[in-house]
Amino acid sequence: MSRHLVAEELWSLAEPLLPRFSTRSQGGGTVPVDDRAVFTAVVFVLTSGCAWRHLPPSFGVTVPTAHRRFIAWTRAGFWRRLHCAVLDELGSRGLVDWSRAVVDGASVRAKRGAL
Repeated sequence: MSRHLVAEELWSLAEPLLPRFSTRSQGGGTVPVDDRAVFTAVVFVLTSGCAWRHLPPSFGVTVPTAHRRFIAWTRAGFWRRLHCAVLDELGSRGLVDWSRAVVDGASVRAKRGAL
């Protein structure tokens, strides 16, 4: 399923940016889940509006694993780096019109009495 939901071009940009998890020195633990399957599951949740607990089992990733990786990747700055990589790639292909930009001020708190 992951090959259909995440295009090869997106995966080729995302894969090198993913944080690497090291094995435990004392051994044990579980076998790491395929990064692409987890990435696809996370992208599905983020883009579909699906609740984490409703992640379909067809992704081959458990809900705790997908959510734990999402949190780890977020803390590592992965999504920001991926966003920049996608913009760079699209910009190098001439597919982004850099002459226009939108600034959203809706999230900026208005101070009472400020001019």
